[in-house]
Amino acid sequence: MASAGEGKSQVLVIGGTGYIGRFIVAASAREGHPTSVLVRDAAPSDPAKAAVLQGFRDAGVTLVKGDIYDHTSLLAAIKSSDVVISAVGYAQLPDQTLIIAAIKETGNIKRFFPSEFGNDVDHVHAVEPAKSVFGAKARIRRAIEAEGIPYTFVSSNFFAGRFLPSLAQIGVSGPPTDKVLILGDGNVKGVFSAEEDVGTYTIKAVDDPRTLNKILYLRPPSNTLSLNELVSLWEKKHGKTLARVYIPESEVLKNIQESPVPLNVALAICHSVWVKGDHTNFEIDPSFGVEATELYPDVHYITVDEYLNRLNF
Repeated sequence: MASAGEGKSQVLVIGGTGYIGRFIVAASAREGHPTSVLVRDAAPSDPAKAAVLQGFRDAGVTLVKGDIYDHTSLLAAIKSSDVVISAVGYAQLPDQTLIIAAIKETGNIKRFFPSEFGNDVDHVHAVEPAKSVFGAKARIRRAIEAEGIPYTFVSSNFFAGRFLPSLAQIGVSGPPTDKVLILGDGNVKGVFSAEEDVGTYTIKAVDDPRTLNKILYLRPPSNTLSLNELVSLWEKKHGKTLARVYIPESEVLKNIQESPVPLNVALAICHSVWVKGDHTNFEIDPSFGVEATELYPDVHYITVDEYLNRLNF
């Protein structure tokens, strides 16, 4: 329950040690919310994970032993919270029905944020295997709505840390040195959000009535760029020209079909964004959505330009 002194909701994060979860936990603690994280093991043998948990403790976060597959522990954690944020990974997306059932049973949760943090899955034109990934998230949305659970869905589009270091190249970790592959004509715009900002905007929405039963979109104006614009920005910074190789949609689709997992998933998501325009090809209607940078103009988000300056190319 919310602390009387704080007046801010008690936040429970499930999947808090994951890629985006740790940014959400950090933001929740920083914004002054009493924050807890559901953990299977509070003293893991993996040093990296142990360090993350120690960082949580240092920030005043409470570690709650439990598991979404252990109904009793899950119920107990939810009963002592006001808001539940799920940041579980891809493999656990369908199992969020267990969280929904526990929230329904306790009846005390003011808001549930399911694990999303990508494309708006109700506005996609994806091919397989991305179609199934988006479909799993959409089914969770429908289950939440059917149970009448108050929600916010966060559509943050591309994570900057996953896409900018490679200039949105798939299957490589570093930047291109001589040529860059561009899906489609390179003029369709995608959206990049720094992970820190995804955490901040998610937490800003927790107690905001404007985000209740809405999709919170992250479409930072400075971070809405086409691939051609992204490459040009990089070239300007480095005084170097990259050869642009344009891949027509027919070849993109062939590559998706012939690529192994998880490369085929990443390619199919990029096809959705860079060819079909699924980040930007629809207007955010107030009936279903709100835009984060408009709601919270006081937040200084990290621009693509600033992010590229951080990188040691």
